[in-house]
Amino acid sequence: MNNKEIVAKAIFDVVKDDLSLEVITQLLENPKSVDHGDVAFPAFSLAKVYRKAPQQIAADLAEKIASEDFEKIEVVGPYLNFFMNKKMVSQAVIGQIAKEKGHYGDSTIGEKGNVPIDMSSPNIAKPISMGHLRSTVIGNSIAFILEKIGYAPVRINHLGDWGTQFGKLIVAYKKWGSEESVRNAPINELLRLYVQFHEEAETQPELEDEARAWFKKLEEGDEEATKLWQWFRTESLKEFDKIYSMLEVSFDSYNGEAFYNDKMDEIVTLLEEKHLLKENDGAEIVDLSAYDLNPALIKKSDGATLYITRDLAAALYRKRTFNFAKSLYVVGNEQSNHFKQLKAVLKELGFDWSADMHHIPFGLITQGGKKLSTRKGKIVLLEEVLNEAVELANKQIMEKNPDLPNREEVARQVGIGSVIFHDLKNDRLNNFDFVLEEVVRFEGETGPYVQYTHARAMSILRKADFVIDETKEYALDDKDSWEVIKLLQKFPEVVIQAAEKYEPSVIAKHAIQVAQAFNKYYAHVKILTDDEQKESRLALVYAMATIIKEDLRLLGLHAPNEM
Repeated sequence: MNNKEIVAKAIFDVVKDDLSLEVITQLLENPKSVDHGDVAFPAFSLAKVYRKAPQQIAADLAEKIASEDFEKIEVVGPYLNFFMNKKMVSQAVIGQIAKEKGHYGDSTIGEKGNVPIDMSSPNIAKPISMGHLRSTVIGNSIAFILEKIGYAPVRINHLGDWGTQFGKLIVAYKKWGSEESVRNAPINELLRLYVQFHEEAETQPELEDEARAWFKKLEEGDEEATKLWQWFRTESLKEFDKIYSMLEVSFDSYNGEAFYNDKMDEIVTLLEEKHLLKENDGAEIVDLSAYDLNPALIKKSDGATLYITRDLAAALYRKRTFNFAKSLYVVGNEQSNHFKQLKAVLKELGFDWSADMHHIPFGLITQGGKKLSTRKGKIVLLEEVLNEAVELANKQIMEKNPDLPNREEVARQVGIGSVIFHDLKNDRLNNFDFVLEEVVRFEGETGPYVQYTHARAMSILRKADFVIDETKEYALDDKDSWEVIKLLQKFPEVVIQAAEKYEPSVIAKHAIQVAQAFNKYYAHVKILTDDEQKESRLALVYAMATIIKEDLRLLGLHAPNEM
């Protein structure tokens, strides 16, 4: 039980005829200062029932509550301030972590329900840029978090491997490209051609018509168009896999847009059967005015399909294949209207499970406050950023600990981890500016700072030659350890909160708080002093290291034992 549950139960035992346990729990507050205890209960809500001043009610309750769970209960005006029994709580928390280790905070809430997570989803024939980082690492972390509470995540890389951009690419390749250039540097050359197409199209708008015609050929299975498309796709995936292996992100499915080409007719037929399709200037639409949304364009006037047609087919396929408990789309904030339309069309088709589909939006990564754009060629390559981060980490490790074993591997874990952590510590809806030098710092609220705290704890445990004993009772009652204990106790609650909000930053912020509290503890307390509390202090170090490692794992990071 957490502290609020313990306090709520103690109050409920005294006022059970007048307030429910649920209401009491909701009324409890966290005092602003540690001097005012760990949990506070305002007595105002009982004033009408007891017809007494809240101050008097608080004083009366304090006399009636007798429990060894509390060191003391103080009455301050209308508030009851509860000071938890530090020895009991620390013993319970450290004991549970000693037994459960990395499984502390696991639960079965998800009942093994499948959760497809549509994430990363780069476009074929374009490099993976910094812009793709967010969807990839947010989706990956959400998958770990949901797995911890009992769901079965299915990571889906819904590749952008279809659409008019392939018409553009084929036109550009045939006009300005060569097989040799593409084979030598596939992604860079395809990007160059894509950018050149847009530059030329500004003065030659007829190029857009040519591109549409080639995409139509591709949709109709034209041999030349299909061959070029498959070649672009294969070369792109080789490049993508290099970056995914750097990030240590893997996928259960690479079914992209093209996979749904033969599944869209069924959607169109279902819409026709329900009389939902309407003609508008030769195009076919679904009217969504009842949802206060623009019409969903299902087919263009030339018969070409759109994103939404494929996404409808994908949603139906995922429901049939995975019978999902929920289905998540980790896609930028600017697509929120698209997902509202997608859910509305599915609802119109009578698919009530569309309520279990959730768009998980996120803000932009900017540089100098400006958005990164592929079309104009202003692109920051993710691979380059990750390599630079590793170099920066290596340089700092060389300065601090030149004899570190596995230095290159640790630098990789710290450098790449720092980029992931920086992304995930930000609330996902916020935009943030990316400055690499700030990201790979060993001080401040960074990934390396949290990783270094873990390494420091492991160093203390090695020095003391300490091994946790699950059968022993470890307990502490000092003020310095208490702040760490409370954060460790809170971890299971933090995991559930992160899962409910689909918000990895909740985990990242917890990791920072634990690291800060522990470093403060380390600065104030001589952990290795030989006295009767030494083993309990070392058990706390062990418990802290276990939880910080699990925090980092849930974000997709390593926790090096030495740095």
